[in-house]
Amino acid sequence: MTFRATHVTTYTYSDPVSICHNEVHLHPRGTARQSVQRSELKVDPTPNYVHGHKDYFGNSVSYFAIHGAHNRLVVTSESIVDVHPYEPPSAESTPAWEVVRDEVSIHEAPETLDAFEYVFESPYVKTGVAFAEFALTSFTEGRSFLEATLDLCHRIYNEFKYDQTATSISTPAEEVLLARHGVCQDFAHVMIACMRSLGLPARYVSGYLRSGPKMVGAEASHAWVSAYCSGFGWLDFDPTNDVMPSGSHLTVAWGRDYGDVSPVKGVAIGGGEQTIRVSVGVVPTLE
Repeated sequence: MTFRATHVTTYTYSDPVSICHNEVHLHPRGTARQSVQRSELKVDPTPNYVHGHKDYFGNSVSYFAIHGAHNRLVVTSESIVDVHPYEPPSAESTPAWEVVRDEVSIHEAPETLDAFEYVFESPYVKTGVAFAEFALTSFTEGRSFLEATLDLCHRIYNEFKYDQTATSISTPAEEVLLARHGVCQDFAHVMIACMRSLGLPARYVSGYLRSGPKMVGAEASHAWVSAYCSGFGWLDFDPTNDVMPSGSHLTVAWGRDYGDVSPVKGVAIGGGEQTIRVSVGVVPTLE
């Protein structure tokens, strides 16, 4: 199915901003499961400088600078993306999770070497005993990788409450694990921390959900988890909605955690107090 994704971020300042420099991850990735027909970035006021490049993880990144007084900044991304439905493997066909852990630890093959870098801690994802203990309820001895990972995803969905007022992006995953409250970014960080604490590679995926009432988090940037499984590559899991993404998720970028793929970030001189408003819409183009 073909979708039109529109992402609008509006900054309003109490005092004029004289200079701002920003970096955005707003262009969807081309992958085996989606192809990008078009992706356009619009910035108001018009930037003095715009530059695009690929980051370390292969994501499309745009950088822009505005050298002139302004009280409002609007960043709009519009993309047309073909999303191809995906049929996940059967749970019993995947190896035991310990096999995946051990093969990644040795990392003799190119694919396990690439996955190995996602085993380690990152700025927003620390590992530790608490995460390992939570994960081991799902990752019992000899259990297949997919069955165990689906169970962990299901438990986060059931045991954690989606609450937009409970956390900020700076809230540590350890606090989210204790409080059992948060949003999609928090749930993704917790799940990644659990898997990495067992030596399993997991990465953070930023993207969008098809608009509508069926999915939680559909009217803003969404986040989920991609976990590596030997013989099957990277498999996606959305603990906020307890699903393996297929057909309704649009991937924008991936990295170690939110910090690698934040949709919009930057620095500004001046501005006083600011308010931020974000809206996301993802609809089939036929609608």
